[in-house]
Amino acid sequence: MLVIPAIDLKDGQCVRLKQGRMEESTSYGDDPVAMAGRWVEAGARRLHLVDLNGAFEGKPVNGEAVTAIARAYPNLPIQIGGGIRSADTIEHYLSAGVSWVIIGTKAVKEPEFVGEMCRAFPGNIIVGLDAKDGYVATDGWAEVSSVKAIELAKRFANDGVSSIVYTDIARDGMMQGVNVEATAALAREGGLPVIASGGVTNLDDIEALCKVADSGILGAITGRAIYEGSLDVREAQRLSDELRGGRA
Repeated sequence: MLVIPAIDLKDGQCVRLKQGRMEESTSYGDDPVAMAGRWVEAGARRLHLVDLNGAFEGKPVNGEAVTAIARAYPNLPIQIGGGIRSADTIEHYLSAGVSWVIIGTKAVKEPEFVGEMCRAFPGNIIVGLDAKDGYVATDGWAEVSSVKAIELAKRFANDGVSSIVYTDIARDGMMQGVNVEATAALAREGGLPVIASGGVTNLDDIEALCKVADSGILGAITGRAIYEGSLDVREAQRLSDELRGGRA
């Protein structure tokens, strides 16, 4: 199971939000490439990037920073989300060296778009499902839909989606621990590998996810915890490798 550092980009800065609220952001630096290097040196095997401005505006805003990271670390698998709502945007990111693009809001509002993009860019599409009480939220978490995350995941399982990034909004950036039960349930019932996100705070969370990883949990994204020191990336990946015995 991968431990995946998150770099959230807002106005060119590396930040973290609390429960997706743009007005509650904490800045951790103004050099995204240097921040990526920090996590690469710590042994990260994948990076999770988010264009926060893009998520709200519906188009890339911090694309230059994303491209710069991909070019600086060409052998590092990178996934990017935020404002990805067109084939042109996907093609641009993949051409820049990004490995996967994450479709979030548009996946909920126009599910057929996901299938089209999977056919156009096979193996490169991840769907981001951000949920509150099991229901999917969209538009930078500003709106909560009437669609259940598990039902939507089932729909995408036959489209060729690479995996699901599942975020429990209530826990994101709150340092309250990951929602292991909901994440495992989505992996079991949704039919797709799941990357856990939201509330990954310490080694206990990594251990808890590893215990249910056989249900289909591919990795765990962590943000505020690694910036504030409650989780060490190298130590977390080592523990995951040890508990999983070399398995994903």
